[in-house]
Amino acid sequence: MTNPDVVVEGLAFGEGPRWRDGRLWFSDMHAGVVQTFDPGTGALTMVAEVPGTPSGLGWDPAGRLLIVSMDERRLLRLSGDGALDEVADLSGYTDFPINDMVVSAAGTAYIGGFGFDLHGGGTPVDTVMLAVDTADGSHRVAATDLAFPNGMVITPDGSTLIVGESFGARLTAFTIDAGGALQDRRVWASLGDSGAFPDGCCLDADGCIWIASPGTHECVRVREGGEVLARISTGDRLAIACMLGDDDRRSLYILSSKGLDPQKARELRSGRLERVRVDVPGAGLP
Repeated sequence: MTNPDVVVEGLAFGEGPRWRDGRLWFSDMHAGVVQTFDPGTGALTMVAEVPGTPSGLGWDPAGRLLIVSMDERRLLRLSGDGALDEVADLSGYTDFPINDMVVSAAGTAYIGGFGFDLHGGGTPVDTVMLAVDTADGSHRVAATDLAFPNGMVITPDGSTLIVGESFGARLTAFTIDAGGALQDRRVWASLGDSGAFPDGCCLDADGCIWIASPGTHECVRVREGGEVLARISTGDRLAIACMLGDDDRRSLYILSSKGLDPQKARELRSGRLERVRVDVPGAGLP
């Protein structure tokens, strides 16, 4: 595989990419906006300005955009008139930011979080994954004792959720029951030997997962069980998140940055959107 091509520069800090309606959607977290990239025209379009730092993205069953407000610890929904409505206030579960999200076809939003003061140099501690019913806003703890639950995917048949535990160096799978509860927790892939540090991720049609690994400056394709099948370097840049897109779903889009500090990200605007062609297309959404 060749090195990625740069398609967008000057981002503060890109996160949470999703492919939908022929465009790549993502949060420019530290710029406080959600944007889309149109590969046909190269156009970058702002979708929403979000208080409290936008992160994970998804859609409810009615097709309305859902956005995690990271620092405010809220799940928001973009209405038809452009307003942001609160779906759920999740601040009662944690004093620290919530982060990435995946939404099931049935409308359950699963949201991970930090669990400690990452940017302040706090000591990592295990934390919870939350579940929100986007129909009525009810919420609950979906799983406990996770080491920084970060990027997530749901298999196309809706049966399995897989989450990257960034500080656990593993991908952890759960069976999703008929009511949206997570059962049968198991290690999907241990990444300790590979050196990979899982952040944002996406699933391909062969059932493998591409994970962005900030600590090793690369995206890594992993098979269930932990075998590393491919690596794509981002050079001197941290690989933050990735998503398969374009008409044939064979372009791997990578959001990269030169650092994690929010203030420096806003000042330096070193964030990029990069793209590289891969052999296996993306799986069905989400």
